Amino acid sequence: MFAFFTRFHLPALSGVALTAFLSVGPAAASDLDSYLNDIREQYGVPAIAAAVVKNGEVVEASAVGTRVMGRDLPVTIDDRFHIGSNTKSMTATLAGMMVDEGKLQWDTTVGEVLGEDVPGMSGSLSNATLEQLLSHSSGIPGDNDELLDLYFNAETFDYNTFDRRLRVLDHWKENEITVPEGSPFQYSNMGYMIAGAMIEKVSGEAWERLIHERIFEPLGMDSAGIGPPATFGLLDAAVGHMTNADGSVTPRLWGPAADGPVVLGPAGMAHMSILDYAKWADWNAGKGARGPALVSPETLATIQAQHVETPVRENPPPGTPTTGGYGFGWSIVDYDWADGPLPTHNGSNAMNLTRIIVDPDRDLGVVVTTNIAGANGNDATGAVLERLYTAYAAD
Repeated sequence: MFAFFTRFHLPALSGVALTAFLSVGPAAASDLDSYLNDIREQYGVPAIAAAVVKNGEVVEASAVGTRVMGRDLPVTIDDRFHIGSNTKSMTATLAGMMVDEGKLQWDTTVGEVLGEDVPGMSGSLSNATLEQLLSHSSGIPGDNDELLDLYFNAETFDYNTFDRRLRVLDHWKENEITVPEGSPFQYSNMGYMIAGAMIEKVSGEAWERLIHERIFEPLGMDSAGIGPPATFGLLDAAVGHMTNADGSVTPRLWGPAADGPVVLGPAGMAHMSILDYAKWADWNAGKGARGPALVSPETLATIQAQHVETPVRENPPPGTPTTGGYGFGWSIVDYDWADGPLPTHNGSNAMNLTRIIVDPDRDLGVVVTTNIAGANGNDATGAVLERLYTAYAAD
């Protein structure tokens, strides 16, 4: 069901960077509007938004379509979209901050950090390292019926998210984990939940506060938040849409039905406007050199580097990688329309779908998002990603 399924001084963004993100050439925007409208009609998606950043500037950005399918509620460039598992690279960056501050190491184990809070963990689970959790190579499986039952149940309403993460781990702690033969890669939201709990333990702060204080606010991502994009009771953002078994589409407006279980925040529950997501792409494409200095250059390079080879997956859920490599919250994919492997990721909560690709050598980033998942959302965002990346990589 859930297919999310990736302390240094923090100076303010420069005036030049802010100006770049506030101005988009009208001719470019008009051309992109037309193209995105064609894509939206071709694939039948409610709304689609995209942005390109190059050398620290937004060179194209547009959002077209409707917030709710069947209603006359046009999206704007400031509308919030859900980015799903693309949150994982932000969680990995928070982990990198803890490494830079000496509170964690990449080889720190689950048991070393959470053993006192969750006594009695199996030896294999206790020995899983932060690096393995972030690269999906620990042996913790992907979402299955047992894990789904743990993510959302009656306890959801009795505990704060940071306590719930520990309780989910406590309920699952006796499981031995096994790395499969061949590639150790298993796309695991549970692994990212545990990594989030480790970050919370060593920082003394909830993951939800950390992502605001340490990523959203320093980068000026004012629209960014956690959970469903629309304000409860309002239709002020691009809401997600669920495609039903019979092919019909149901808008998921607010509340628990509009996103995944809150305990999985570190695995994929952020939302933001396409321009604010472009700031994240820009920071990563620029190797963090334009500031703010969220992590050291060496740590960012480690996050974006390949740590494990991923096996070929036939018909994976939208938002999960198909093949290539995996870093920390980044897939490393060698597209046939690019010069070589690049950090990229897809994100989906089964109601929205978002893609990002960054090319640090070209200082180029592309972000695309739509408020429906499934094959149509996957194909629509994929077509836009390829077209925009190849157009600007050739410049």
